[in-house]
Amino acid sequence: MKLRFVIALAILNLIPSLAPAASENGRAGIMLALYDGEQFTINFKQLGDTAAGALRENNGSINVIYMSDEGLPNNQPFISVIDAIQGDGFNPLWLEVQIHFTPGNTPFQLGSDDEISQALAQGKITLEPTDEVYRCSVIGPK
Repeated sequence: MKLRFVIALAILNLIPSLAPAASENGRAGIMLALYDGEQFTINFKQLGDTAAGALRENNGSINVIYMSDEGLPNNQPFISVIDAIQGDGFNPLWLEVQIHFTPGNTPFQLGSDDEISQALAQGKITLEPTDEVYRCSVIGPK
């Protein structure tokens, strides 16, 4: 009887380690993004280095997703900005471009690629294209 209890307890302790990790292809890859000031839900997954390199070299229609890993004041996250949605030049492949706020400019949330262009022209930000390419689907409004 005691041996059955020990075996059952050991099996129960193994179950969590046998469960698959959350996949970025599913709910684990969901995040918010802004497009023309409107919030959308996107499903987001980074592609491997080899695939990303080939796409950067051979695909002239990759969209841009703007991010700022530096974040906003008070440890608030910067919500990513996308430059297209379905019906507006949308391609499910996205190149990450990092936004850096220039010295003397407190980071603030930008809501569209037009606002990003304006902030760049005003010298409030710089843009740094990365080598990272993502598969990104716009799956709905907030």
